[in-house]
Amino acid sequence: MVHLAIDSVAELNQRCKKMRAEIVKMIGLAGSGHPGGSLSEVELLAALYLNVMKHDSADPAWPDRDRFILSKGHGCPALYAVLAECGYIPYETLATLRKMGSPLQGHPDRRMFSAMEACTGSLGQGLSIGIGVALAAKLDKKDFHTFVMAGDGEIQEGQNWEAAMFAPYHKVDNLTLIVDYNHQQLDGFLKDILDPAPLAAKFAAFGWDVVEINGHDMNAVLLALKRARNERKGKPVCIIADTIKGKGVSFMENNPDWHGVAPKPDQVAAALKELEAN
Repeated sequence: MVHLAIDSVAELNQRCKKMRAEIVKMIGLAGSGHPGGSLSEVELLAALYLNVMKHDSADPAWPDRDRFILSKGHGCPALYAVLAECGYIPYETLATLRKMGSPLQGHPDRRMFSAMEACTGSLGQGLSIGIGVALAAKLDKKDFHTFVMAGDGEIQEGQNWEAAMFAPYHKVDNLTLIVDYNHQQLDGFLKDILDPAPLAAKFAAFGWDVVEINGHDMNAVLLALKRARNERKGKPVCIIADTIKGKGVSFMENNPDWHGVAPKPDQVAAALKELEAN
């Protein structure tokens, strides 16, 4: 079984607009959360789940499904929004974000929501988990692909670079790392804290097949993800997606204050009005 597979770029962009509205609403209702980094990853997740990945909402444990691990777990509102688009959960469940007993915890929790491939949010660990999953596929002679999304601030953590060295050396070519390169972290801009640039040169030096794209250009996103999924070259792929933190909501865009602050009701209303108009 495979998901609904939307091929129209115009339709995918419309779904992105809807996802952004859901992200703003659910974080506003929760009164806490991370809007900036959720909004920056929307096109990447929409392309993955609505077009590129093999998965089945009627059978989340399908053994041949592609795997997605959100290492930057605080960006899970975007993941929850796209899973609602795919039918894994009703849209009404999005309103329970961060509530006691909800499957939609503030970071992905596999114990609460079986569609999650791993419990993440302790930053720097997702790539290592993804390598293990991809190696398991090779051992089991399975054809599924493993995608991992990491944040650019998260890349500062050393475990990433141990994993970055391991994957090409062991030819883990059924693995793709997507870096949400929005140029910010919790309390400011990367350039003012610990800039990981030049990211492309660093991953290439470790032996990765590196692709740099505009993470909000759906055509570019689809092309990069499809090639990573379908064209194996004996090495893992690193897609560095240049994005805008807070994308789609002007007062959140490129503003570090919106890393981990929920919008107030009037700000939710303003954001939804802007998203609807654009």
